[in-house]
Amino acid sequence: MDHVQLNPAAHMETFNNSEVLRNFQVSFFAMSRLVTFPWTFLENELESNKSSDLISDILKQTCLHPLCREFPPSVRFRRLFLSELIKRQEAAGCDPLDELYDALAEVVGAADTTECYKSYILPGGDAVSLLENVAQISEGTTGLVTWEAALYLAEWALDHRHTFTGRTVLELGSGVGLTGVTICRSCRLNRFVFSDCHPSVLQKLRNNIQLNGLTDQTSPAVSVEEMDWTAATEEQLKRIGADTIIAADVVYDPDIVGSLVKLLSRILKSAQVLPEVLICSTIRNQETYSGFKQQLEKAGISHRVITGPVSHVFPYSRGSAIEMIELYT
Repeated sequence: MDHVQLNPAAHMETFNNSEVLRNFQVSFFAMSRLVTFPWTFLENELESNKSSDLISDILKQTCLHPLCREFPPSVRFRRLFLSELIKRQEAAGCDPLDELYDALAEVVGAADTTECYKSYILPGGDAVSLLENVAQISEGTTGLVTWEAALYLAEWALDHRHTFTGRTVLELGSGVGLTGVTICRSCRLNRFVFSDCHPSVLQKLRNNIQLNGLTDQTSPAVSVEEMDWTAATEEQLKRIGADTIIAADVVYDPDIVGSLVKLLSRILKSAQVLPEVLICSTIRNQETYSGFKQQLEKAGISHRVITGPVSHVFPYSRGSAIEMIELYT
């Protein structure tokens, strides 16, 4: 994949316009909820200037950007986004913008699909582009979309890149790969091992890793392991030889928490050198999360909560209760 550099501030006259363009671009490519876009700023600019220039700039940074041609968000999302832009433009009485209506015409007749691309823009302007399912739950798994804790863990990693320097990292429950790809693209680690167990997730994970230019020949070297937490062998864990273990949004189902704790216990107690283990969770059900911590304690595994702010890099709901813990024995 040729990494498309994004520069929303290019050719902008004011700081505010630059900021709002970046906001539109980041939110558009991550397919954020439309209500989170800075529409009020756009309305004020349109009312004061009676010009469609800002809408034209927004189009160039979203639907007409090369990244959208290569890795387009869903047809439905683009249709809704463009319709909203047209509504705001018409309400302000601005002159019609031909390219806006042309862009809408492209998607009006296009068929909706069950998959789409989401692109998560890194601080330097690169984008991590992933093929994800439109539905949050499909094919009997939740692993075909990116969840909040994966985004939070990726942001934490960007703030703590030194944590991964020279490390061999094993990610449990990698899903579509956002956290791992972000770490591989941003940190100077030795090797990264993605893992999951659902066949559909593994296939999409392999595709997304390749999509982002990562292979066993790149630096860092990457690989994908099929790992059933109930069946992972000592030989497999030893062969991986991870000195850092990470996982995001894996504590959501009480039926699989026991298997996760048993695997973590085996990893921690069989290691010659104690690995760093980081688990990031969105706390959707307090009973399930408390049960996870209780099982850790019964297994002789202690934890400490990692506190402190993280840089807001990716767009997602900050209202969710997210906790990150480090495990040790």
